[in-house]
Amino acid sequence: MTRAPDSHASDSAPVRVLCIAGSPRRHGNSEQLLDALALGVTEAGGESVRLRAVDAGVAACRGCNACSKTGDCIIDDDMDAVYAELDAADAIAIATPVFFATVPATLKAIFDRCQPYWARRYVLGEPRPALKRPGAILVVGGGGDPFGTACAVTAARSVFAVLDVSADEVLEVVGPDAASDIMSRPEALARARAIGGELVERACN
Repeated sequence: MTRAPDSHASDSAPVRVLCIAGSPRRHGNSEQLLDALALGVTEAGGESVRLRAVDAGVAACRGCNACSKTGDCIIDDDMDAVYAELDAADAIAIATPVFFATVPATLKAIFDRCQPYWARRYVLGEPRPALKRPGAILVVGGGGDPFGTACAVTAARSVFAVLDVSADEVLEVVGPDAASDIMSRPEALARARAIGGELVERACN
């Protein structure tokens, strides 16, 4: 697991925005919202990198606390590739549906495996970067859950905190449920596209 540098964006390379698709359903409403954000990234001159939680090959955190001793996770799986993408990103966007008031299990596994970042900050006392990287959270809820989207947003905010990523951009869309329902919400797609451009702009400043 690599250590992220304090500053990512440079004059010579395009801003790299890691776009994490949290849904186990491919090309569903939340991923289509993420597609709009990625389009905004490329239009602004950035590079969008897609990471699909369902394909990431990440096992659940064991809660063993070994990372509190070394700063690294002892599980040998594809999370190492996810760590590399998280560390290389100049900005991060997460798009997720709401499953029982929170994020799907495949995305939650990635969140929980970010425990080494927490251990480095709060147990091992490693210095934090001077500036947070920009981030965005896109949440789609079908509208049938009486507890809404707040818990899913909070889970994403929590992992952003240990990754030193800001969560200033939050887009919550309630209503789309069946695949491609989001296409009937052009204002949400337009806002996601605008957020992609804003992430690039903020990463450059």
